[in-house]
This record gives sequence, C-alpha cells and structure tokens, in this order.
Amino acid sequence: MRLYGVTGWKNAGKTGLMERLVTEITTRGLTVSTVKHAHHSFDVDHPGKDSYRHRQAGASEVVLASRNRVAHMVELRGAEEPTLDSLLARLAPVDLVLVEGYKRDRHPKVEAHRAETGNTLIAPEDPTIRAVASDVPLDLDRPVFDLNDTVAIADFILSEVGLAKAAE
Repeated sequence: MRLYGVTGWKNAGKTGLMERLVTEITTRGLTVSTVKHAHHSFDVDHPGKDSYRHRQAGASEVVLASRNRVAHMVELRGAEEPTLDSLLARLAPVDLVLVEGYKRDRHPKVEAHRAETGNTLIAPEDPTIRAVASDVPLDLDRPVFDLNDTVAIADFILSEVGLAKAAE
C-alpha cells in the first residue's frame, strides 16, 4: 500500500490541502483512502440514534451500514489508541492512502505551513518531510510548493510513490 502524509501545526491548511489532493488524484483515475488523526475527542454518531444507543449500552464495535456507506465505530474504553499501521491494515486496497497528522510517524510527508500562524517549520528537524507547501516563499533543502498549487503537490506525491505513470 502506497502511503503519503500531510502534516503541520494547527491551522496550517492540512485539511484543505488533503481535500484538494483527494479530488485531484481521484480525478486522475486513482483510488484514494484517507486516515486523519484527531488530538481531541470526537464523535461521528449522535445521541438518540440506534447506533449511538448500541455504543452507550456497552458494545465494543458498532457497524452501521446502508447502500451508500458503512461506518465502523470502535470504542476503545481505556485501551491504547491504535497505531497508524494497525489502522492501515483495516483498509481495503487502494492506489494511495493519504494520512493527515501522525507527524511523529516515519512515513513520507508534505508539511503544510501558513506564516500567519507564527509556528516554526517542522521540516528542518524531520527528514520524513520531503517537501513543504507554504503560503510564503521559503529557503529550504527540499522542494517548497505554493500551498494552493494542488496540481504540483499531487504531481510530487505521485512521483514519490511511483504512481506518476499510472495517473497519466
């Protein structure tokens, strides 16, 4: 499974870049799945719904299925957070998995950077960051792309993972 990440500090533009990359790469005829790490508690379910009630009653896992989508919810209930590798093992095969977050994991990444956030770059200290997508010019030892140049960033990622020819 080919894997590439988008990382960066909060409000750096990661989610917007991920969304544009998924659109760009799938438009080229490739299949893409995504994994996003959240540092906070979240819920994809809603109080009062049947699946929510199942979880509240104590179910370890709940699968909600329809003809349009399937949601698989796992309650950790104090267990360790799953590793990225264990989450990837659950995915059906696709051409590329894009990962948002997981900045400490060792897969190759593009760092999203917005100067207005005032955050320092992660790239200078992290060799897994192969390029930076920024809203300001930067002088680095690796490629720097305009944060909004989705086509160039997609070209770079597809070249890095060996899918450039498949997307032509």
